[in-house]
Amino acid sequence: MGPHDPILEIVGTLTLSLVLFLDAVNLQITELGRRWLVPVLVLGPGTALIIGLGALPLALLLGFSWVLAFVGGAVLASTDPVVLREIVRDERIPRSVRQIMKIEAGMNDLVVLPVILVLIAVAQAEVGNVAGWVGFMARLLLLGPLVGFVVGGLGSWLMARADAYFRVRHEYQALYGVGMVLSAYTAATAVGGDGFLGAFAAGLAVVLLNQTLCDCFLEYGEVTAEMAMLLTFVLCGVVLSGAFESVPVGPALILAGLVIFVIRPAILGLVLLPARMSREAHAFISWFGPRGLNSLLLVLLVVQADVAGAEELLAAIGVVVLASVIVHGATATPFSAWYGRRATQETLVEERESTAAGLFDRAESEIPRISTAELQELLTSPQPPLVLDVRSRSSFDRDGARIPGSVRVLPDRATEWAAKQHLDGLVVAYCT
Repeated sequence: MGPHDPILEIVGTLTLSLVLFLDAVNLQITELGRRWLVPVLVLGPGTALIIGLGALPLALLLGFSWVLAFVGGAVLASTDPVVLREIVRDERIPRSVRQIMKIEAGMNDLVVLPVILVLIAVAQAEVGNVAGWVGFMARLLLLGPLVGFVVGGLGSWLMARADAYFRVRHEYQALYGVGMVLSAYTAATAVGGDGFLGAFAAGLAVVLLNQTLCDCFLEYGEVTAEMAMLLTFVLCGVVLSGAFESVPVGPALILAGLVIFVIRPAILGLVLLPARMSREAHAFISWFGPRGLNSLLLVLLVVQADVAGAEELLAAIGVVVLASVIVHGATATPFSAWYGRRATQETLVEERESTAAGLFDRAESEIPRISTAELQELLTSPQPPLVLDVRSRSSFDRDGARIPGSVRVLPDRATEWAAKQHLDGLVVAYCT
């Protein structure tokens, strides 16, 4: 099997489309509200810097042309969803940190994919004059995403209405969701745009238009994406086993070391300086990525476009991915456990925030406060308030004494908890 095998192309297309759609759905822009732009503007330039610095060793150490080197830098800026998905589900990690990792993963897709597609066009000299470039960029960045957005918004709206009237079985809703992703890809491609950006825009439409997808689809979609990713990993492994000979191992390993241990941690550490978070959180976020299947899927786009030198680039990226899978895969569980232990030993700044946007908000919110005497008086009234115990993990572990009848909610989960409740009385949150 070679990199141009149609089976690999079909499986890779399905996988990347599902991953991009789910990444967009998981951005949680509606939850961030008006403040969603703050973390996006902070993290977006970080991805651009990683692309630029990642291109340097590809050009200087491995001898790729600058166009192909920047393609490789963009490929290596992508964050793999497989390992990251397990991290963002870990309840030991403060919610704001998990959310910022979700946003960064989504921003990777939004920044990296257009860069790769434009550079492929440059490498192939597909577009010549200014008018041609204007048309190309309009189809790529406007028309394709617009069509995908319409398909995603209309498709999710129709399914919600059909389910309200006819009670569609969950397994059919799950299959419908996969069909909607593929429809967005196909429609965007049909109008001359890029299908992957169309799939991402379809997921974004579900979020921005506040459409409700059945949890069964999100669960089924994630399982389907993971199964497709595993199959693609196996196929890529077969392809890479015969491709490593085309790249010098020493420089490729140096590239892997620079990307994994220097470039990403340094850039993420820099762009996260404005955020109110502990050193542990800075280290944790900066460490994870780039690794795994996303990078392989993206470099396959270059190979399938028949760009000169693309197969050698695939081999170089394969070395980085192999090293990254070993290093990041081996450290994911221990690092999560270490960070979780730190949260139980002392109160971390990021524990007080439930959203990524809150980490960048320097203004202290105006929260009404009451004294313990006032709370005691309220508790003895005919309509006592609901008391929330929102002490940090470490404070709660040190002193397990609780106000009788209080409800224990982690401080970073308070907003999420409140959104699921139907509260019509006074709520008092307390911490120490």
